[in-house]
Amino acid sequence: MTALRSIDVSKVFEDGFTALSGINLSVEPGEFVTLLGPSGCGKTTLLKIFAGFYAPTTGRIEQNGADVTNAPPEKRDTAMCFQSYALFPHLSVAENVEFGPKQNKVPKDDRVKRVNELLRQVDLEANRDKLPNKLSGGQQQRVALTRALAMRPSVVLFDEPLSNLDAKLREQVRREIRSLQREFGFTAIYVTHDQSEALAMSDRVVVMNGGKVEQIGDPEEVYQRPETAFVADFIGSANLLPFERVDDHTVDTPLGRFTVDDPPVADSRFLCWRPEAADYGVSEGENVVASDISERAYQGAYTDVHIAVPGAPDQRLHWPGSASSMSDRVTFRLPPDRIRFVRGELG
Repeated sequence: MTALRSIDVSKVFEDGFTALSGINLSVEPGEFVTLLGPSGCGKTTLLKIFAGFYAPTTGRIEQNGADVTNAPPEKRDTAMCFQSYALFPHLSVAENVEFGPKQNKVPKDDRVKRVNELLRQVDLEANRDKLPNKLSGGQQQRVALTRALAMRPSVVLFDEPLSNLDAKLREQVRREIRSLQREFGFTAIYVTHDQSEALAMSDRVVVMNGGKVEQIGDPEEVYQRPETAFVADFIGSANLLPFERVDDHTVDTPLGRFTVDDPPVADSRFLCWRPEAADYGVSEGENVVASDISERAYQGAYTDVHIAVPGAPDQRLHWPGSASSMSDRVTFRLPPDRIRFVRGELG
């Protein structure tokens, strides 16, 4: 039985804006699913429909097999972690965590035991009597998550919970969230526009664009085998090339003729390859490209290299070394098994 499911869900607001169109998504118990996409793609709207804050215009929501489309938030077995944390400023850490169970009339002894156990598990025992404004951003986020867990929901919904944290702290807290999710075994639906967050944390990633689902898959699948130009371009860096089909395993592109393992299908629009897919030190044979370098930028683990190819703007390579080790021209090979074909348009 699925933990949470949307069936043909659409949402049209009063001003006529269509935020979602025909969303079908099933989330399994204990799964960590991320809704990923740019601003305005509909991911937060879908999360709020799951939470019960919005009603879908069409379609329905099921939780554990029951129809909860019209159920209010308090009648759903979900808890929400907001981007702003939404902590009560006048309550201590322990009081914030205890608030939900207290409202649900959980006996006091059980509440105290539950709060103490949770604060210990998230390493907040020393801060139990502090007010939220005395905590760091990372600590406030842990309190918000702990307050949600105190309700013992089967599903926790995360609305871009790390967007207010700096990069280093964001990485630390995302590891903590994933660790707690595995420890407690709750189902998580996580909204973000950060691709690295989605790839690092998720069992499955739902890539959204313009109120629709572009692709659903595990992190490796959506990165290595994107189905559309949007997915390829939005997740990581991707080189997209127009092509002409010669036969099932041969195509012509502005970079030259390539042999490919997977043939393009009827609606394929672009040939796609990742900047790190290139092999260096090969100067002859199939799929070898030689090109002038138009721009380079040292990135530590690699040098980001742009090559100058007429008809193929902004093609990029990840050179495994420093910029000083490069000449003004680069030769590389694209292995046939690292070339993909994608449908659709950019943007």
